[in-house]
Amino acid sequence: MRSDLMKKGLERAPHRSLFKAMGYTDEELSRPVIGVVNSANEIIPGHVHLNTIAEDVKAGIRMKGGTPVAFPAIGVCDGIAMGHAGMKYSLASRELIADSIEIMATAHPFDGLVLVTNCDKIVPGMLMAALRLNIPAVVISGGPMMAGINDGAPVDLIHVFEGVGKVKAGTLNQKQLKQLENCACPGCGSCSGMFTANSMNCVTEALGLGLPGNGTIPAVNAARRRLAKEAGMAVMNLVNKDIKPRDIATLEAFKNAIAVDMALGCSTNTVLHIPAIAHEAGIDLDLDIFNDISRKTPNICYLSPAGPHHVEDLDEAGGIQAVMKEISARGVIDLEALTVTGKKVKENLKKAAIKNRTVIRPVDEPYSKEGGIAILRGNLAPDGAVVKQSAVAPDMMKNEGRARVFDSEDDAIEAILGGLIKGGDVVVIRYEGPKGGPGMREMLAPTSAIVGMGLDKSVALLTDGRFSGGTRGAAIGHISPEAAECGPIGLIEEGDIIEIDIPGKKIELKVDAMELDRRKKAFTPKEPLIKTGYLGRYAKMVTSASTGAVFKDPE
Repeated sequence: MRSDLMKKGLERAPHRSLFKAMGYTDEELSRPVIGVVNSANEIIPGHVHLNTIAEDVKAGIRMKGGTPVAFPAIGVCDGIAMGHAGMKYSLASRELIADSIEIMATAHPFDGLVLVTNCDKIVPGMLMAALRLNIPAVVISGGPMMAGINDGAPVDLIHVFEGVGKVKAGTLNQKQLKQLENCACPGCGSCSGMFTANSMNCVTEALGLGLPGNGTIPAVNAARRRLAKEAGMAVMNLVNKDIKPRDIATLEAFKNAIAVDMALGCSTNTVLHIPAIAHEAGIDLDLDIFNDISRKTPNICYLSPAGPHHVEDLDEAGGIQAVMKEISARGVIDLEALTVTGKKVKENLKKAAIKNRTVIRPVDEPYSKEGGIAILRGNLAPDGAVVKQSAVAPDMMKNEGRARVFDSEDDAIEAILGGLIKGGDVVVIRYEGPKGGPGMREMLAPTSAIVGMGLDKSVALLTDGRFSGGTRGAAIGHISPEAAECGPIGLIEEGDIIEIDIPGKKIELKVDAMELDRRKKAFTPKEPLIKTGYLGRYAKMVTSASTGAVFKDPE
């Protein structure tokens, strides 16, 4: 056993003595030692209940003859960090999470890991660590939040964000907003739509590193606790069979995950995280793979923010396994891929069934023939940009408008809420990329303000930053190279014409090449506003959004 390095033999008597100081017995030390990474805290609704999930995991480990050892991981709540400087630290926390787990599981050589997680950057950070360490591992999420009910209709966090814009537009009063605020998030769990947290939990299941049900069983259901116990038991099976994360997360498995991403209409943040996770497995995923798979994978689910359904509805309809079974008819699922059940995908899918054809449509009657995400390229984004095309109004799929340029999210929000943005404008927010932000802020506030003020069918938003999974409308992010790296987005001037063609996968700045060359020669990018501390180091180490915003490899 790997853990023998710290517990077996004459020379390890001092080590055993330290274990015994914590109450461990010789019997416990004779068993496989399983690290339980617990990201519970009291700042994220999706994590506030994770101590219970972790205890259930530990019970499952003990049932199968292992010894669980828990340690913590940090987590940022994107919703609470949104709209201020705190959001600069969210994406950056992903690397810290991966690094800290690497440190803990190498300093203390566990035989396996169960990673207890739930929300936006914590899930990919833990997946990155699992693939980097490559010891038997299972990921278990805390599950999605239930949708709230307001005046008899389902609501979620995004309705509150959009409510701010509605108050500014005069279509909602502050009393109504308060009522919405009080009921939109009814309890623990990751926010109830197909936002980033739930997108990544569903992707984890499709990738094979989470058990069936990981992505959709609600946080408040007893089935979630049972699944946690099963995760504890599953890791022991993986340890006994020596099945490691890289045996599961192959190129074929990543393609499965992207296909499910497209079928569900997941968050654009998956385009950052999936390549970053693959990078840890030694697999390079070019952005074009998303378009390639999207062309073959219909969008068969219509969950918030794109549509009326929530993750609890998807769970009742059959969950991720039912989605995988349905799209496998298009040949986009590798049925031979291995999973943490110890079985192949085809074996897991035998029990899968669709129970609601409104929530999970047949592949021949999809919401759209292509997947939920599109990668755009052009002279404005030579290295690519991303849009959640399933959440774009039909009128905005092809669009041309005049640029309204802002060098920060804060300035853009002030202009939007101040009524300075009009139909036909293309809001450009730059210097919010991984390096320029630094930290690549998620911008739910400006996109929600645009929707709330009734401009989502006439105003587009472009940025080298990124968006929440809750964003809807013609919001195009991850424009690469970013302004801080001398990307063309830094050359846009107020009033320039920008052409957006989502079906054609193009985004163009309608300025002739000679003028762009003149601007480029005169251009000096702005320095990042934060140059000290972790973000100062992050800005020097981070790569482009087009490569998943991972750190540069050591030279």
